Parts: sequence; C-alpha cells; structure tokens
Amino acid sequence: MLGAAGVAAAVTVRPAFAQTAASAFTCQIPVPEPVAGGKYIALDGTLVPAGTQGAFPGYFRPFTGEEVRQALAGRSLPGTTAEQGMAYMNYIRRLRAGQSGFTCYASIQVPR
Repeated sequence: MLGAAGVAAAVTVRPAFAQTAASAFTCQIPVPEPVAGGKYIALDGTLVPAGTQGAFPGYFRPFTGEEVRQALAGRSLPGTTAEQGMAYMNYIRRLRAGQSGFTCYASIQVPR
C-alpha cells in the first residue's frame, strides 16, 4: 500500500516539474528592476547614476529566461553589444531574493 502512494506522488510531481521547466523559459528578468528606474548598469553589474561613463541604460524590455539561459551558455543577449551584454549578465548574476527577476534567474539554474 505504501508503494502505491509513492507512485502517485511521483506522478503528481512530474507535471509540476514540467510546468516549472517551461515557465523558466518564458519568465522575465527586467534589467534593471522597475524600482531602479533611471539608473544605469555598470560593467560589473552594479547600478550607477544615469549618464555614468562606461555604463549602460536599462534594457527596453525584460529578457526571457530562455535568453538568459542561452547567455549563460555563452551566447549573446539579443540586441546588445558585447560590453552591454556583459554588464546586463553581471547585473542578473547579482540578483538576490526579493528583487524582480530573481525567481526567474534561480529557476533557470536548476538542473533538469
């Protein structure tokens, strides 16, 4: 009887895992998060005042989890220069719990 309950639990977890995996590709990561409006992103990923030399304005739209996953694998973020993409990826790597995009970033790092 206990074995049957274990199988039922495994069956219910798989669809949830599949849904999580799919949402990791479509979730969004704003750069920077909306509360940092007007700030620029320095090459090291920190937020700096607008107009700071060598820093980049926020991207015009959020990146998808799939775009960030591909960038982590060595591809460029779409529509960015090499330095701009590096600054944005450094910003994303610095995300912490409670910041917009953190859950998305964490979910694309979970091994499948």
